[in-house]
Amino acid sequence: MKTYFVRTFGCQMNKHDSERIAGMLETELGLHEAETPEVADVVVFNTCAVREGAEERLRGHVSSLKAAKTGDNPDVIIAVGGCIGQRDGETLLSYLPHVDIVFGTHNVGSLPSLIASASESRSATVEVLSEGTEFASDLPSVREHPWHAWLPITVGCDNFCTYCIVPYVRGRERSRPIEEIVAEAEKLVADGVVEITLLGQNVNSYGRDLYGEPRFPEALRRVAATGVRRLRFVTSHPKDLSDETIAVMASVPEVCRYLHLPVQSGSNRILKAMNRKYTRESYLALVDRLYTEIPDLAVSTDVIVGFPGETDEDFEQTLDLIRRTGVDQAFTFLYSPRAGTPAAELENTVPREVMQERFDRLVTVVQSSAFAKNQRFIGTTQEVLVEGTSRRDDTVITGRTESNKVVHAPLPEGASAASLGGTFVRITIDEAQTWFLSGHFKG
Repeated sequence: MKTYFVRTFGCQMNKHDSERIAGMLETELGLHEAETPEVADVVVFNTCAVREGAEERLRGHVSSLKAAKTGDNPDVIIAVGGCIGQRDGETLLSYLPHVDIVFGTHNVGSLPSLIASASESRSATVEVLSEGTEFASDLPSVREHPWHAWLPITVGCDNFCTYCIVPYVRGRERSRPIEEIVAEAEKLVADGVVEITLLGQNVNSYGRDLYGEPRFPEALRRVAATGVRRLRFVTSHPKDLSDETIAVMASVPEVCRYLHLPVQSGSNRILKAMNRKYTRESYLALVDRLYTEIPDLAVSTDVIVGFPGETDEDFEQTLDLIRRTGVDQAFTFLYSPRAGTPAAELENTVPREVMQERFDRLVTVVQSSAFAKNQRFIGTTQEVLVEGTSRRDDTVITGRTESNKVVHAPLPEGASAASLGGTFVRITIDEAQTWFLSGHFKG
């Protein structure tokens, strides 16, 4: 075995886990990354079970390797991990029989030994633990970008929203000791990282299981004090976002003026059915408070369209909430039942064509809001962290502002995109579109 390929589906926690998987494959097995899965000796699919679409893509990608396994690359080892691995275990082999390894969310660190076992025995190996004792951050890592790092502060979730599979595949919420988080952040900064994203299913409740009360504001302050230039976090639950956290966001310059605050629905009736534990009124009041304390805050959200029982009136309330909050972005999803969740047992389902019509209307409202919010940047000069070049034009750099706005700008004459990656540049904004800003280098 010489090469590997990792394909990731789903959330930022999965992206973090995939960086750790790559680290182990390189450090412990001596493999290097292949350009495509078709030519790799080991292919790992790190999966998501939250949305039906991710599950369908997994089946397609794994099935596409069947030809390689029966033809040009018969010794390729195919491993499926993450949330689908955790949920399905050995039954996954019944619908994807050419998979060699199934592992779960709690035993990412076992993958090198599972690969060695599968390579030796040439028979399927399944290891799915019911719970874990270690964080994936204890493992070696190959980061996608050397200047950015994911830093998990919790794993699992205690909220049990009725549509969500996460508590069943990631387990109950567990927090890392704050000293451990700060020590890792210091190590990352010393390694050249300029932007850290704190991760958790609900970062706002960080520390409740360890200390008896949430200590997220303290975690923000202490990580911000490590010397990191930018500090982000996901995901926030509206019921747990405290005034103290808002105060830290408003006063600590390293904490980015960007907040992802999933609402899921604007209807109290649907929110109750989802077990979200807040109301539309409390959500709107929270957003008003945020804008009062942080006027330039960028807000994104998640919305599920077509939850069982959603009426036209419920959906209109969602549209109204999105208009009133003035979001910069919304991740919108058609509801899909997840086996094992309470919502999957509900019978009052919304017809697919009705869901799609509502979805299209919501997208129009979100796009209008995003376009309007972006117009305020025209004529301003923004500090941009360069991520690379545009996929369409390698003479144009792309990066992000602290408010998570994508910015494009032509490279100055004689400048190298490679040398600018991971650096901060000043860009004056000349044009604002729905999902990105365009400008030119300042001075």
